[in-house]
Amino acid sequence: MIDEDTRYEAVRSRDARFDGEFFFAVETTGIYCRPSCPAVTPKRKNVRYYATAAAAQGSGFRACRRCRPDAVPGSADWNVRADVVGRAMRMIGDGVVDREGVAGLAVRLGYSARQVQRQLTTELGAGPVALARAQRAHTARVLLQTTGLPITEIAFAAGFASVRQFNDTIRAVYARTPTELRGEAPASRATATAAGIPLRLAHRGPYQARPLFDMLAREALPGVEEMTGTPGARTYRRTLRLPYGTGVVSVDERTRATPASRAAHHGGWLDARIHLTDLRDLTTAVGRLRRLFDLDSDPYAIDERLGADPALAPLVAARPGLRSPGAADPDELAVRLLVGPAAAARLVERYAKALDAPCGALTHVFPAPDDLAGEPGPLGALATALADGALRLDPGADRDDAESALRALPGVDARTAALIRMRSLADPDVALPGEDQDPVPDTWRPWRTYAQQHLWTQRQLEKTS
Repeated sequence: MIDEDTRYEAVRSRDARFDGEFFFAVETTGIYCRPSCPAVTPKRKNVRYYATAAAAQGSGFRACRRCRPDAVPGSADWNVRADVVGRAMRMIGDGVVDREGVAGLAVRLGYSARQVQRQLTTELGAGPVALARAQRAHTARVLLQTTGLPITEIAFAAGFASVRQFNDTIRAVYARTPTELRGEAPASRATATAAGIPLRLAHRGPYQARPLFDMLAREALPGVEEMTGTPGARTYRRTLRLPYGTGVVSVDERTRATPASRAAHHGGWLDARIHLTDLRDLTTAVGRLRRLFDLDSDPYAIDERLGADPALAPLVAARPGLRSPGAADPDELAVRLLVGPAAAARLVERYAKALDAPCGALTHVFPAPDDLAGEPGPLGALATALADGALRLDPGADRDDAESALRALPGVDARTAALIRMRSLADPDVALPGEDQDPVPDTWRPWRTYAQQHLWTQRQLEKTS
């Protein structure tokens, strides 16, 4: 827990390391901000602190126009925590409340709707509806300021149940009408949807893009993924199977930042573009990209812990902010980790759904578990478990339960189960069996996944040098 003195010092020093970890609001202005907001520091007596943007909005505060607190990276706590609050936040980020309501969220968590409401409100100051509402408002702002879509279409694409609800929320959160909010964006930003939706995927702290893009390039599955360009200026593209349709996404390797943020290593963003057959999938698609590129992690905490180990210190110093890639589609990655690259390519040829309009080298979406359930052996067993819900790998899945279910399947050994937990479930603290460091030192907790990533990256560098 961050005490009030630390919070105010973070606000006073405009410390971007705390962006997304908490928000502060100023009673005299009625505005809430991220800690690094460049505005004049308010008097301490006028400041209130909130765990989430939704909690600040629920108390009647509007989002700052200068620092845009709704666009900060998510709290790294949600990746680390395995309790109901952490799991709920991951699922809300994936759009579960928009698609299935609070009742659906509660069923997935194994709690009653009342229990979920109570736990989230007690700890975060906002319940699932308010948290989802804040997320919808951010999605709507992105669409208003980056596309030329009619405002009515944006309302429903962002997840609102009615245009009136959409208008009321935008006014409450941004103190602007949707038309006024759109008017504040540069004319060049309002592009046609045929060109895709341009996005800035924010991250905190330094970001080592090259090792992550190297791994994605090695793993690229023809027809589903591709890497173009030269190291340092590559673009990763892939297809996605989403709840309402399909998508094609691209992310640039070159990280961007303001001059001040770059000088202080306070974070920046990756440029991305998303093409969707149904705009209601935008929130889910963005969440999957954030998990794939590990954009919500806390490199400061990770590097501090791992850098204290003599064996890892040189690696951390050489690559501060190294990320551990997750999965754009956790079910897909589980299948690929089980069968290997060659067999995965054959599955695409045999079962994959073709895109309605191929996009360059991207022609297919990886087959769904239902399509693979008839396969014999371990693959069929895994696909069947994923298809019927006996095994869940969605963002809110219980990681221990998922690993137990994996280990019970034929052909899934301890290492494969650990790799799936590491990548598909984005667990930051996995000790991988069969490595040179077995057993892994406890001093690496709770960041053993990142320690492994440092060791893999170093080995790959030595192999290619």
